[in-house]
Amino acid sequence: MDSPFDSTEPDLDHSSAVAGAPNCLRVAMAQIAPVLADRKRNFALHLDRIEAARRQQADLVIFPELSLTGYFVRDMVPDLALSRTGPEIRELVHAAGAMSLVAGMVEESHRHRFYNAAFFAEGGRIVHWHRKVYLPTYGLFDEQRYFAAGERFQAFDTARFGRVGILICEDFWHLSAAAIMQAEEVDLLICVANSPARGVEGPKIATAETYELITKAFAQLLGAVVIVVNRVGFEDGLCFWGGSMAVGPDGRIIAQAPMLDESLTIAAFDPAELRRQRMITPLARDERLLLTIEELQRIKRRRYE
Repeated sequence: MDSPFDSTEPDLDHSSAVAGAPNCLRVAMAQIAPVLADRKRNFALHLDRIEAARRQQADLVIFPELSLTGYFVRDMVPDLALSRTGPEIRELVHAAGAMSLVAGMVEESHRHRFYNAAFFAEGGRIVHWHRKVYLPTYGLFDEQRYFAAGERFQAFDTARFGRVGILICEDFWHLSAAAIMQAEEVDLLICVANSPARGVEGPKIATAETYELITKAFAQLLGAVVIVVNRVGFEDGLCFWGGSMAVGPDGRIIAQAPMLDESLTIAAFDPAELRRQRMITPLARDERLLLTIEELQRIKRRRYE
C-alpha cells in the first residue's frame, strides 16, 4: 500500500509534499554545521536558513541541539550562554515572523545555572522552553560536568501544530520521555540532536540506524508525527552524521535529509492523517495511565522504602 505521504524533490532543497491536502503543514529541517564557540557566525547562519525556509513557504523551521554554539562547549559554557530574553533570541524570533521556530542554545538562568536548552517560538513570541533532562556522561560524552539537568517533560499547545513536545538528543533514548509525551497527547514530537557517528561499519552508522528505529517506533506508539533534526560537520575529531527525518504516525518516513551534508529539507504532512491513524491503531486511547502510575508507585516503594 502506498504511504499517504507522497514525496517530491524540487531543484534546490530536499522536500516532500502531500498531494491534494489544502491544510498541509510544511516543516523545514535546518541540518546545519555550527561552528564551535562562534556564536556570531552561527547566528548569521540561522538568519540565512530562516530566510531560506521562508522562501520555501515553511510553517516551521527546526535547528539542531545547541545550534547557536556547537556541541563540545565544555568550560566555554559561561561565555557562550544566553538569557531567555537576550537580544539575539529576540532577533531570531523576530526574523522568523509568522513562521514558527525551534533553536538550541546554552541558557543561563537567573540563578546562574547553565542548561542545554531549546525553545519553540510562534507568532513572534516564545511559547515553550525545554531544558535537556538526560545529560549523557559516558563514552565520549561529559555533559553533567558543565550543564544542570532539566526537571520536566511538558507538552504545549500551538496555533497550527496542535499539541507539541520537544526532546533534546539523549532525552529521546529514554522510554520514560516517550511515555510522558504519550500521556501529554502530543500531535507532533520534535527531537533536536547532536549525534556523532558511532559504530561505523562501511556505509552503516549504528547511531543513525538506532535513531531511525526509535523515531518510527515512537511515531506509531504515540500516533504522532515525529521529527528529528540532527547536525552535520566535524568537531573535536568527531563526525556528526545528519540524516534528519520526519516520520508520520503510520511509521513511514515523510522526508529525510542527506547523510553528512548540510541541507534544508522540507517535510510536508496533513494533520488530518493523525485522525485516520488513531482510528486504525488507537493505542493512546487504550493506554491505562492510572495503572502505570500505580505500578510505578509500587516499584518505588519496593526500591526506596
